[in-house]
Amino acid sequence: QVQFVESGGGLVQPGGSLRLSCAASEKIFNIRAMGWYRQAPGKQRELVADILPGGSTNYADSVKGRFTISRDNAKNTVYLQMDSLKPEDTAVYYCNVRALYSAPYWGQGTQVTVSS
Repeated sequence: QVQFVESGGGLVQPGGSLRLSCAASEKIFNIRAMGWYRQAPGKQRELVADILPGGSTNYADSVKGRFTISRDNAKNTVYLQMDSLKPEDTAVYYCNVRALYSAPYWGQGTQVTVSS
């Protein structure tokens, strides 16, 4: 079974930056999209960004211009560069991989806290 290791979360001041990483333990075939979701306390999980096999990306309006998603296929890893962080970005961030013929894969989650 594929395992994911997320890293890069933590506490940062408003305006700061963090880079999240999510590495899969093995290659996943027939990927439809790789992405990041987040869930703040008392709120539903929401899509932050995703990237398709061809490289096209999609971002939530709230993070456009501040976050950048990327991937390294050779390392089975997806990244989320987060700049100009705001307190409202505080949440648990989960990586997600959607592939044909399988249920969606989820990382274990990493906490991001933006506070002064």
